[in-house]
Amino acid sequence: MSKAIMQLDELSCPSCLQKIQGALEQQPGVENVKVMFNAAKVKTEFNNDQVQSDQLSKVVTDLGYEVQSIKVKE
Repeated sequence: MSKAIMQLDELSCPSCLQKIQGALEQQPGVENVKVMFNAAKVKTEFNNDQVQSDQLSKVVTDLGYEVQSIKVKE
């Protein structure tokens, strides 16, 4: 199981949290998603055989949020 932490530009409202979490949880291979509203970070646990961290980052970007950085632990 791999882990990724994405630092976002900002999260402006609680509905942003639900929007991001819901979209990531629908991705194949994603096991766990935690969005930290105040820190503007998203933590995910995922199966690297089914989805890659850059694909997860693209999901967030496609929702209209800017990913400042991403740290991945294999």
